[in-house]
Amino acid sequence: MTVRPTPLSSALLLAIAAPALAHAETDAANDPQRATELDGVDVHGERVRAQSSKFTAPLLDTPKSVSVISQQVIEQTAATTLLDALRTVPGITFGAGEGGNPTGDRPFIRGFDSASDIYVDGLRDAGSQTREVFAIEQIDVVKGPSSAYSGRGSAGGTIGLVSKTPKLDDFVQGSLVAGTDSYRRGTLDANAVIGDGIAARVNLMSHDADVAGRDAVNNSRWGIAPSLAFGLNGPTQLTLGHYHMETDDLPDAGGFPYNNPFTTGANVALNGDGSPIVTNRDAFYGLVDRDFQKTRADITTLNVSHDFGGIVLRNIARYGDTRNDYLWTQPDDSKGNPNLYGTVWRRTNSRATQTDSFINQTSLTGEFETGALRHSFNAGIEYSDEKTVRGNFVVADVRRPNGQTTAGTNNPVTGNQSCPTTGVETGYNCTDLTNPNPNDPWASLHTVSRSNPANDVRQTTRTTSAYVFDTISFSEQWMLNLGARFDDYSVHQFVPTAAANLQHLRNDTSFWNGQAGLVYKPAENGSIYLSWGTSSTPVGMDGGDGADGISATIQDLEPQRSRNIELGTKWDLFDARLSLTGAIFETEMTNARVTSDAGTTQNAGRKKVKGAEIGFSGTVLKGWQVFGGYTYLDAVVEDNGFVNTGTATAPVWTPSPFNGNQFPNTAKHSASLWTTWAPAFAPGLSLGVGANYVDKVYGNVNNTKWVPSYTRWDAMVGYQFNPAYSLQLNVQNLADKTYFTKAYASHYAAIAPGRSATLAFNFKF
Repeated sequence: MTVRPTPLSSALLLAIAAPALAHAETDAANDPQRATELDGVDVHGERVRAQSSKFTAPLLDTPKSVSVISQQVIEQTAATTLLDALRTVPGITFGAGEGGNPTGDRPFIRGFDSASDIYVDGLRDAGSQTREVFAIEQIDVVKGPSSAYSGRGSAGGTIGLVSKTPKLDDFVQGSLVAGTDSYRRGTLDANAVIGDGIAARVNLMSHDADVAGRDAVNNSRWGIAPSLAFGLNGPTQLTLGHYHMETDDLPDAGGFPYNNPFTTGANVALNGDGSPIVTNRDAFYGLVDRDFQKTRADITTLNVSHDFGGIVLRNIARYGDTRNDYLWTQPDDSKGNPNLYGTVWRRTNSRATQTDSFINQTSLTGEFETGALRHSFNAGIEYSDEKTVRGNFVVADVRRPNGQTTAGTNNPVTGNQSCPTTGVETGYNCTDLTNPNPNDPWASLHTVSRSNPANDVRQTTRTTSAYVFDTISFSEQWMLNLGARFDDYSVHQFVPTAAANLQHLRNDTSFWNGQAGLVYKPAENGSIYLSWGTSSTPVGMDGGDGADGISATIQDLEPQRSRNIELGTKWDLFDARLSLTGAIFETEMTNARVTSDAGTTQNAGRKKVKGAEIGFSGTVLKGWQVFGGYTYLDAVVEDNGFVNTGTATAPVWTPSPFNGNQFPNTAKHSASLWTTWAPAFAPGLSLGVGANYVDKVYGNVNNTKWVPSYTRWDAMVGYQFNPAYSLQLNVQNLADKTYFTKAYASHYAAIAPGRSATLAFNFKF
């Protein structure tokens, strides 16, 4: 029998042990290695820290769980996308796309969908995207309800990306990378001082690769991010930057169907246990001549600040234009084809979306004293305007053998999604479960067109906000962190479904959110805190391009409310070269949207997450660095409303049988470790190994569809020839583990890539 320490005991042991470790640390204040060793630390000193000005105290004294993924960790792990980088932080899982959820970045933090809670330089990054890291300095993950910091949403937390900006230093650095599966990548980061306090920087990226262990799938993208800064050596600073990226992929969104498609009837006996069917892990059910995903992002940012001698006035404005067009194949199991015939229906999912956004934030940051109390504050106002236009792609109808027509994505033989046979007679809409052919000439029998733009769904979301944060220091040992935010929120959606039935949906609301945290410092390098915070998730908060949209049934509802209580501790050890954190917490959403006993949707549901986490980052011994942690989440749907156990004409509403079930897309246990070693006996050599463990994840609230737990291993070997040149070999998924990264609520789970290797030549001048 395996005995696991409980998460609560782990967190408390960390809190107890940290002061002892603090007293045992050696005096390294003058250690010349400190400057370089700090690069990999999560929370420490001045090198790697959360960048948000809304944190009015150092992270050591901030009463909230925050993980900082440094540029060094991003580079050492060979991460190229946001989801690659987030894999190093436990407690984050990923959701899949479908008809209602766009294909793109969809992280879940502590059990809550955070696709709309991604920020760049403190401003919401609107629009569904697959984000790159070539122009990113670091990534800050704030856990727990955070609407006081960020506004609407953020029930589980927020993800903040920090852009690379000009510096008063001349350098050129980059990498040329080649690898298995036709992997080719190049990046360039050039910075130049071009005048007194004036500097320019440009980041370039080109990437082309197949996907390891998957037939036909490939990714292709390129990007450029130029920026120009003035006054870097003075009190008034201005930075103007633009980000452009385009992708052109053959997406692998579909994965594999589940083995339990039947809910009633005689065929239930054919069901499996609810896990995905994998007869051949290379099997790709998409079509080379049909499937695509093309995205484009153009984002311009103007950041101006002035230091009035300790009080800084800052205004940052951003205009963004993002587009996400795709048509991809979902291996649908709604008719039970995999179990009945060993076939798969190639269902299409498509979207054509454009999101334009304008956001302006003005803030004041500084310090002052009131008697014996010291205050560190940040206050500001914010306005955002997001407009989304959403259509799709249409497959033309085809003529059936009997002369009738049927939908172009259905089987012409049966007229529906049933696939007793495969091949040309089915219009190649049906394929073999074990040995599909992605090169079937589907396009020779079908035509695809963009839907009529006149019928596109249009949504406008406007928010006006004001916020204030203050850290009040009573003494060297005690401080109080307070924050509040007010949001005036309005969303309007226009659905031109038919000339005689135009649909206008609207939700106008306002809400307050707050946070409070009491911090006690038993030592200068440690803190123990107790905090409280809230969040509000209003109707339609996804901006018209996500999983949390507005509809006629919910447009009059109040925001969903969440609150978090957290007890934690943070310690910077060995002269701030190693950071340890631990926390226990409880998050509750009290008025979740569910079906009531009257058959209508109401704010009557309740969800609760009880959990614990530990984190570590930095240098254990000279040359040995670590980054990672462990998270435990007991995420329970406490009240899921009512379900109809009668008929449509004679409904009988009974309490949901899913009460007490585990949250979908949430792992009970997750852990990650990335560690590197630079042996003293081999100057220039560095060795790295990484491990990620994710527990079983359910795809639906029924807890009937799921993907199994997994442990993934990665490895790295690097060699620094001199200060200018180095080589780095990375092997991802070292054991070639077959596992799934995303579990959709119905039909399919997304499979992870197989083993791959890349060799990078890095340069810096």
